[in-house]
Amino acid sequence: MNQTPEKAPTTGIDAAPLHAARIEDYALIGDCETAALVCKDGSVDWLCWPNFSSGACFAALLGTADNGYFKIKPADEETITGEDWRYKPHTLIVEKQWVTQNGEVLVSDFMPPRGEHSDVVRIVRGIRGTVKMRMDLVLRFDYGRTIPWVERVDHHVRAIAGPELVVLRTEAPLHGEDLSTVSDFEVHEGESICFVLSYGSSLEEDPASFDAYGAYEDTEKFWLEWTDKRKYRGQYDECVERSLITLKALTYRPTGGLVAAPTTSLPELIGGERNWDYRFCWLRDTAFTLLVLLHEGFTEEALAWRGWLLRAIAGSAQQIQSLYGIAGERQLTEWTADWLRGYEDSKPVNIGNKAANQIQLDVYGEVISALARVPVGDDDLWSPAIRALVTNMLDHLVEIWDKPDSGIWEVRGPEQHFVHSKMMAWVAFERAIRSYDESDQPEDPEIEKRIENWRKVRDEIHADVCEKGFDKKLNSFVQAYGSTALDAALLRIPLVGFLPASDPRVQGTIAAIEGRLVKDGLVLRYDTSDGSDGLPAGEGAFLACSFWLVSVLYLSGRGDEAHALYQKLLALRNPLGLIAEEYDSVGKRQVGNYPQAFTHLTMAHAAVILSGAKGPWTEDAGTNQRC
Repeated sequence: MNQTPEKAPTTGIDAAPLHAARIEDYALIGDCETAALVCKDGSVDWLCWPNFSSGACFAALLGTADNGYFKIKPADEETITGEDWRYKPHTLIVEKQWVTQNGEVLVSDFMPPRGEHSDVVRIVRGIRGTVKMRMDLVLRFDYGRTIPWVERVDHHVRAIAGPELVVLRTEAPLHGEDLSTVSDFEVHEGESICFVLSYGSSLEEDPASFDAYGAYEDTEKFWLEWTDKRKYRGQYDECVERSLITLKALTYRPTGGLVAAPTTSLPELIGGERNWDYRFCWLRDTAFTLLVLLHEGFTEEALAWRGWLLRAIAGSAQQIQSLYGIAGERQLTEWTADWLRGYEDSKPVNIGNKAANQIQLDVYGEVISALARVPVGDDDLWSPAIRALVTNMLDHLVEIWDKPDSGIWEVRGPEQHFVHSKMMAWVAFERAIRSYDESDQPEDPEIEKRIENWRKVRDEIHADVCEKGFDKKLNSFVQAYGSTALDAALLRIPLVGFLPASDPRVQGTIAAIEGRLVKDGLVLRYDTSDGSDGLPAGEGAFLACSFWLVSVLYLSGRGDEAHALYQKLLALRNPLGLIAEEYDSVGKRQVGNYPQAFTHLTMAHAAVILSGAKGPWTEDAGTNQRC
């Protein structure tokens, strides 16, 4: 069975979409090096191989059926009378149960923890009666652009394009149909049929076959053993566990880096242009990531993440970026895959992210706060391996903290003196000074001199923010010096300890944000209508900001309101417990890249704050800093 490019259909915006699935209609599966999105209709519509930031071989999510997908579901002639969609408890194995007029089947989808190669395994089990099934496989490498050469070899199919190789193994009958590979088969009660898709190099031997049922057991065991380590067993146990599993799945195991999401260009507004590539590692996620992992007992993952962090930012402090590749790569050139029509015609489809070239002052605070939280053995913030890095970063921050930057929201308009950025610069000095004061360091005149200077700068920043970042008429801190705009990132003021939640200015800021940035009960990042961020107006509610509001409401003594908002946010997740970056309260749907690590991080963080837990979760909140 051969397929040649001469027979290729037209690929691009004129082709019909595969289906109208919403973002929340997808499940995540992964092997801790890459991940796939599986629609509840049985179609794998997104998969980058061999790692998170590689080109996609299934890109129907951002295009059409011609851009690649892998679907297994009951055949068209089967009348579907019921269905159930779920994760196998405590794992990343997703199960779809189809009930038809003739019987019942269960399809289990998973990616075994990465061995020598990466695999997608789909097992179809007959539960009752006999059900006719259909498998469709359309492989398109290079983000849905390149049609591979496909050939049949014994009981498997090989697809090759340049260095890339994908092998499909199954006992089901296969045949070619319009540049796709299909299988029409029946599954009977008590019978199972497996489909194993493996990625390898066309320059090497084909990936070896393996026992799919054994891989299922091994994968289940892997996730059960991993989740059993977690410590939180509170009121919101289920959502914390699913968030932790999602974060683990978004971690690139060889380096410890955590991608913000496994997707690119899922729009923040359907039909809009705010479409970004999130398959990279943001420094500002470090503090939350390390906090969550350490609190839950995942020391190995926390140390791996710190290892990635130290390698990524090694070198000159003047060259620190806000984000890096999964192995610490710095060149993340942004370009457009213009042959893809975009999710629901939301263009452009961006690959790469030029925000890596921006100055974002807050990352210094995030990084140093993160490093200060992981004192393991003798390798703490003041160990020789880390001390030089921290001192270089802070010495550089002394020179640049009073400069404008692009801020936490990575605006593409003019740089500004963002209040959140200044506050996080304060955090950088505060955490380093506190860590030094609490350490048992031998006297060192050089470092003592530095610390003394850092104290002066820390206090100068605090006074500067309180003077220039607070608007007395609004009774609120504002987004940037000289502005009257609000910013939901200001909710972090009590969370990082800049001022306690009880401070009247913090309470005024919370009230202002509730009055002007809360829409339909959810928090917007800021008002995009003035165009100051350099982009067209319009986006959904940023869900991490809503979880920040949960935390500050609780710290403000408004516990009932905090729990009510948290439960409202939990209701926005899909049935599997997954959530995207934003929510469109008009369209009643998730928007933005999915599933989003930062949303799941803040969800877990808020859950534990709501439990009243003490220790590292709340050590920064309630600081009695005054100005």
